[in-house]
Amino acid sequence: MMAGNRTTPPVTVAAVDLGASSGRVIVGHVAARSDTAQLRLHPVHRFPNNPVSAGGTLQWDILRLYAEALAGLRIADREFGLASAGIDSWGVDFGLLDSDGALLGNPVTYRDARTAGAVDRLLARIPAAELYAATGIQQLPFNTSCQLLAAQGTSQLAAARTLLLIPDLLAYWLTGSPGAEITNASTTQLLDVRARAWATSLMDQAGIPRRLFPPLRQPGDMIGVLLPEVAVAARMDVRPRPLPLIAVGSHDTASAVASVPAVGGDFAYISCGTWSLVGVELEQPVLTEASRRANFTNEAGIDGTIRYLRNVMGLWLLQESVRSWQAAGLPADEIALLRLATMVPPLRAVLDPDDLVFLSPGDMPSRIAQACEQTGQRSPQNPPETVRCIVDSLALAYRRTIHQVQALSGRHVDAVHIVGGGARNALLCQLTADACGLPVIAGPVEATALGNILVQARALGAGPAGLDGMRSLVRATHRLRHFTPALGDAHAWERASRRVAG
Repeated sequence: MMAGNRTTPPVTVAAVDLGASSGRVIVGHVAARSDTAQLRLHPVHRFPNNPVSAGGTLQWDILRLYAEALAGLRIADREFGLASAGIDSWGVDFGLLDSDGALLGNPVTYRDARTAGAVDRLLARIPAAELYAATGIQQLPFNTSCQLLAAQGTSQLAAARTLLLIPDLLAYWLTGSPGAEITNASTTQLLDVRARAWATSLMDQAGIPRRLFPPLRQPGDMIGVLLPEVAVAARMDVRPRPLPLIAVGSHDTASAVASVPAVGGDFAYISCGTWSLVGVELEQPVLTEASRRANFTNEAGIDGTIRYLRNVMGLWLLQESVRSWQAAGLPADEIALLRLATMVPPLRAVLDPDDLVFLSPGDMPSRIAQACEQTGQRSPQNPPETVRCIVDSLALAYRRTIHQVQALSGRHVDAVHIVGGGARNALLCQLTADACGLPVIAGPVEATALGNILVQARALGAGPAGLDGMRSLVRATHRLRHFTPALGDAHAWERASRRVAG
């Protein structure tokens, strides 16, 4: 449903949406009334997000991200006049502040090798079943918990007094108000998923200082307004009132899922970008031993929901392959390669995209070829064949995950929604429909920004009041593409699945 019969004034807000490979500032104009419905986006600023290797550590260029975000807000406010702004990003990574609130070095990226062996150290202190029963988070080597264990014994951690996840760090610099928005806090593996509070006893067991973790915020909470010195630096001090910053679903997937244009609850989503987050939306976490062994995660969503999902490596394999070909001087236009990949025979070679060999940057095509050879398959011989291997393998991983998520959660799925950048990839969308044997609805592409914007609009008294209304507004205002599964392909996908399983 929409916001109801009451008349709500239109509102204009900005989403600062930071992805692991690029960032953007997008203005949203929201009007949700009984007689008219509007949800229009205006991208005003886009910029790359390139980590930097320095001193043997892969780090985020956080000051550049802050400067770009502020530049985007300045443009957005000048051109449209903003009522508020909100920030979202990827999860798990963080900055450490000292007792004066100064940043102790650049945040380290989750792809850095420093967490090698950290999982074993964590599980030596907290049994895996106990950890999962409390947090519901899948075991990944780059979880915040593991990154903090990797930092133990360093002077930086010893000096730290506050940990701020990436969106919270930028919000702190903008407003001076420290905090931890709950949807992103849930990715740390240090939040009690049922109590929706910091799991302080687990911190004690792991030897992680409690003092690092600031108060939790909820999506829709007011964080604060731009500090006077920030407004002056951004040339936004001429506004009649300081710009408010509102907490949104600051984990990008939380915002993306909020804007999935589904009807009812029997849907699966794939938030498809550098990573693919594949799952369902639930009211309660699934904390069974079977769920833990399958490495599914229970992350906090908007309005008390649970994002029950599994991380799949995603378009990273394609993005990194394109970078490798370009560095080698080969023609590597992603759109052209996907068109050529449609002419490559299907399921010739497939692999497990979640294999940790694909996690770090580098020569991805060579790693893909080696993985195929190790499983007795003919390796791709050229870029189009490599691209076909990637998209076939991703569709196969989605198929496996959607089958598992239904069995583990008891939630039936009758459609798959692909949102994010992957919604543009017609080949991947069609292959996902074929592999899963389910209709696929693709779009919106800017799902994360939409979810960010809708939560702000609601906090300001405009727009739909609940998730059903948000999704209805997205359906009413955005073009979606539909993909029907091809008949008779189930056996081919099953045979390919057995090849990956070895």
